[in-house]
Amino acid sequence: MARPRSFDPPSALAAAMDQFWRRGYEATSVRDLASAMAITGASLYNAFGDKRSLFRHCLDAYLDAYPRRRIAELDASDDPIRGISAFFDDLIEASLKDRRGCLLVNSAMEVAPWDTELAGLVQKSLREIEDGFRRALERQSAGVHRSRDARAAARQMLSAVIAMRVLARAGEDAGRLRSIAKSAVALAEAWQE
Repeated sequence: MARPRSFDPPSALAAAMDQFWRRGYEATSVRDLASAMAITGASLYNAFGDKRSLFRHCLDAYLDAYPRRRIAELDASDDPIRGISAFFDDLIEASLKDRRGCLLVNSAMEVAPWDTELAGLVQKSLREIEDGFRRALERQSAGVHRSRDARAAARQMLSAVIAMRVLARAGEDAGRLRSIAKSAVALAEAWQE
């Protein structure tokens, strides 16, 4: 009979996510993870697999807690433009409050170049954000024929998200982040004209 776990897996996963988020994948050792999670290395492997598998669990948990939550709120918004504006307001607040940046964007820069499977997950996740913006734009213009490409506009908004997260991590001030967000919202507003 297997022994019951003597730790709380969601808390341990949150502690591991924090380590990866603060230090990056390469700079975080299994020993660092086990210590932060308050478990043994053997328990880490038994519960989550190897370091790469644990990183994937952490990235999935991050995506559910942050980008996917924001996209769900955008999808639920009655007014797509207000939803996009709220998305960027939330992003500014999160970026200024937590200078770790975005685990997804950090992973795109650090891990994706050398790990094709994780690169695929990063690309898929970035596409989810882009698709959320595209759906909002298409809802905004429902029934109106547009010669403009919603995908291209959504891609520009995704670029604004990435730029804001990188600049915030580098210590950029609120004014610059607000300026980028304002441009992204203006792009969405121009879409309805």
